[in-house]
Amino acid sequence: MAGAPTDDGFPAERLFNQGYSYTYDDVIFLPHYIDFPTDAVQLSTKLTRNISLSIPCVASPMDTVTESSMAVSMAALGGIGIVHSNNSPSDQAAIIRSAKSHRIPFMSNLVFKSPSDSICSVEEFGSSPCILVTESGTGKSKLLGAVTKYDWEALDDKEAIVSGYMIKSPVSAPHDYDFEEVAAYLAAKNLDFVPLVREKDGEVVNVVTAADVERIQGFPKRGMPSIGPKGEFMVGAAIGTRESDKERLEHLVKAGVDVVVLDSSQGNSIYQIEMIKYVKRTYPELDLIGGNVVTMYQAQNLIQAGVDGLRVGMGSGSICTTQEVCAVGRGQATAVYKVSSIAKRNGVPVIADGGISNSGHIVKALVLGASTVMMGSFLAGSNEAPGAFEYQGGHRIKKYRGMGSLEAMMKGSDARYLGDTAKLKIAQGVVGAASDKGSVLKFLPYAMQAVKQGFQDLGVSSLQSAHDLLRSSVLRLEVRSGAAQVEGGVHGLVSYEKRPF
Repeated sequence: MAGAPTDDGFPAERLFNQGYSYTYDDVIFLPHYIDFPTDAVQLSTKLTRNISLSIPCVASPMDTVTESSMAVSMAALGGIGIVHSNNSPSDQAAIIRSAKSHRIPFMSNLVFKSPSDSICSVEEFGSSPCILVTESGTGKSKLLGAVTKYDWEALDDKEAIVSGYMIKSPVSAPHDYDFEEVAAYLAAKNLDFVPLVREKDGEVVNVVTAADVERIQGFPKRGMPSIGPKGEFMVGAAIGTRESDKERLEHLVKAGVDVVVLDSSQGNSIYQIEMIKYVKRTYPELDLIGGNVVTMYQAQNLIQAGVDGLRVGMGSGSICTTQEVCAVGRGQATAVYKVSSIAKRNGVPVIADGGISNSGHIVKALVLGASTVMMGSFLAGSNEAPGAFEYQGGHRIKKYRGMGSLEAMMKGSDARYLGDTAKLKIAQGVVGAASDKGSVLKFLPYAMQAVKQGFQDLGVSSLQSAHDLLRSSVLRLEVRSGAAQVEGGVHGLVSYEKRPF
């Protein structure tokens, strides 16, 4: 199909060189020509120079977004989770090890007791169908038995020690079974649940119930998982740029981390450049993502220092106040386009970090040059996000906070803003709440299908095709007026229910 008429819309190069800082909502792509079905669209991409993903999705290194559960589910879907560093090095490394020990797409909340313990209340079971009995009463020792909620409720003496009535040596399965193998094992043995045990030390890694299997089988089909060279789920981790982060990095490397993100709100600093050189010198095989940056100048400095990927965004997140407080940053659409322009010349993939509220934003970020999108609020409030659900004004919510909020800074994230040595702490983020989104295993595949439909409307069947057609001026854009943005959403109704899938 011939290229679009040159007088209809604007090429990206012209649009983003007029001195305006555009957000995703400010711009709209003009549709192109369709000659393939939606299922022909391929979203496989590069996270870094050396790491490939099946879907262009990255969970942000925030302490209310990414820990073990999120990392496991993201890897199972074909993306990756970046574990936050608002904890001790040993705790962060333990999260990495936990996530990499799994082969199934979710983690259960395990409850442990020792043989001499008693169960005082049904609330001790939490959401687990059973309480596991180990030698020490922790997950770090051998499994001896299990107590089901049904068995405990049938007891006359609720204060009896668990060794007197537990199921001794319960049937278990190897921890490295994948989901299909676990499902088949449960069915073949006619079991309600099965602990997954690491054979070398007898530790319980997870518990899978028949209800879990039915729930997961009801979700959309998953693509190729993100598997590393050792056959484990790929997991990333964030570190800072201080001297103490070199010790943290050592812990992470020993834990098997696959990629490291240098976590800074303003990445173009002597501290980050020196850390990049240290990491590449000390661990030359480890892929390293630098950032955050929003300008070509910033990006060029980090590329020259040796990064394998760039994280783009400054002040565009829903809980970030950097642009308001510090008067620096850039509209995310402009930032992604500009940084991608120079990164592409050097073979460095770009992560669009922040400003993702819907699938349309993902389409825009990817077509403008990003290889992946990093999501915080998009994933916050999910089953896999850290924290407990609460009720607020009749809504089921989870806490979601910016790493620049004072609350997060009190736990150590102030180093991200180069404020760890300052006597006065200035917030660059807020504490909020995200509504219950359910499981990422359900809603993220639907979001990816919506992205595929967006790509089809643009006449692009892959990220590479999108980038090529944008740079060759075949794909055209326009700026939307405020009225056009209103018209482009739901409007003119007394009431409505918005269900994305």
